[in-house]
Amino acid sequence: MKVGIVTEGDDLTSFVAEDFGRAPYFLIVDAETMDYEVVENEYKDAAEGAGMLVADAIIGLGLDAVIVGGIGPHGYDRLTQAGITVSFDEDGPAERALSDFLRRRERMRKRQ
Repeated sequence: MKVGIVTEGDDLTSFVAEDFGRAPYFLIVDAETMDYEVVENEYKDAAEGAGMLVADAIIGLGLDAVIVGGIGPHGYDRLTQAGITVSFDEDGPAERALSDFLRRRERMRKRQ
């Protein structure tokens, strides 16, 4: 599973960012190996529409899920319509947010 985590810094100890469109970084994490790639958010200083620009860029990365503190309805809708799971209201270090997300996802699978 390939997961994008919206972060304040450039490693897995960095905190999950509160603002999807204005976050400085995105960590693209292979959830099985925990290998990751750092992507700098080129739209963080956009005059307007940063969330939509970021959503469009993320859709092209082949992600299965995105973890973020906060996201607006337009960015959320764009990602979910592209088949990307969005886990919002996340906080704390990226690595912990990812493990919490994966644990919740596994529980949901077992219930189905």
